[in-house]
Amino acid sequence: MADDLALDEVVRFTSDLIRLDTTNRGGGDCRERPAAEYAAEQLADAGLEPVLLERTEGRTNVVARVEGSDPSADALLVHGHLDVVPAEAADWSVHPFSGEVRDGVVWGRGAVDMKNMDAMILAVVRSWARAGVRPRRDVVIAFTADEEASAEDGSGFLADRHRDLFEGCTEGVSESGAFTFHDGSGRQIYPIAAGERGTGWLKLTARGRAGHGSKVNRENAVTRLAAAITRIGAHEWPLRLTPTVSAALTELAVLYGVDPDLAHADLLLEKLGPAAKLVESTVRNSANPTMLEAGYKVNVIPGEAVAYVDGRFLPGGEDEFRTTLDRLTGPDVDWEFAHREVALQAPLDTPTYARMRAAIEEFAPEGHVVPYCMSGGTDAKQFSRLGITGYGFTPLRLPEGYDYQAMFHGVDERVPVDALHFGVRVLDRFLRSA
Repeated sequence: MADDLALDEVVRFTSDLIRLDTTNRGGGDCRERPAAEYAAEQLADAGLEPVLLERTEGRTNVVARVEGSDPSADALLVHGHLDVVPAEAADWSVHPFSGEVRDGVVWGRGAVDMKNMDAMILAVVRSWARAGVRPRRDVVIAFTADEEASAEDGSGFLADRHRDLFEGCTEGVSESGAFTFHDGSGRQIYPIAAGERGTGWLKLTARGRAGHGSKVNRENAVTRLAAAITRIGAHEWPLRLTPTVSAALTELAVLYGVDPDLAHADLLLEKLGPAAKLVESTVRNSANPTMLEAGYKVNVIPGEAVAYVDGRFLPGGEDEFRTTLDRLTGPDVDWEFAHREVALQAPLDTPTYARMRAAIEEFAPEGHVVPYCMSGGTDAKQFSRLGITGYGFTPLRLPEGYDYQAMFHGVDERVPVDALHFGVRVLDRFLRSA
């Protein structure tokens, strides 16, 4: 088991990493190098040989390998990103880059997304070095840049240009799974992610005839775009259940003592109460309009109008997604992918999934482990190019009333110290046995 020093270090590392401002504003406006150097220093102090890699100056990634005791075993990738989304200090109770530890809670941007996991990885590996522990299989550690944007400077760069560093890796674990979900009636659920919807960020362009705002214009680009956006926003996507989501619904139905009628999943979701939140965003494709750009003067009809849509598609659902967008945009609006990444699906009948479940159950015997599919995406998409199957496993035992999902990109992001201690113990248990 991880030693007491590891429990102290995970808190310190989380706080220290938060204080290193790695805000990713998109368009290349980010510098992860200070956090990468910090992580590399901790790994080197544990006797490892971390490699720092950049596609773009300042956009630094760190990769290191812990040698396992069984040379015939496949390697396991454990990864976390170093960048964070922007935070407006005026909106926060504490400064978002203070890393303040107060009343048993670590505050700051990245406390949940995902410098907490970065700190857990460092603390576990360093505890192994002190105790002379070797995991069964090689563990490849990767701290990445640019996850909060395109990943081109991070996991995409590593997968495309440094695949040799991931030799032997068949599976990986990272963010957004194994956290406590309280259903409000005393049950504690621990969802482990075994899938992700695909990313389809869209750029819509409507073209028309420019002219004076006072004149009749049947070819108004803004009108054409607005009509397409309205159709997209109002569209009811059909129900589509993937194997992971079907398994989640079935296990939750058993937990709540209701009929696992997958043929009527919408009705089943209603019977699951608050627990439906774990599944409801992943039973269908989605497309949400998010940005509009048009015109430069109120009395001028522009010749072009542009919109952006956050689209997500299920594993196996991309063809339906494309066909539906063709129909909803119509003949007067063109669309293209501004950013696209694959959907992922991970098997549940594997020793790795069983060991993740066992690690949670050992330290949270009151909890109920279920699989789930993430509505968004992670670096696992890029690493899948290397044939690596990804799971979401960032263990945290959280108190009732703590809204884990609201912490992602939210104001007053924070994580309890007790949750970090739990995470270190569970991650250590899993990685030793994995």
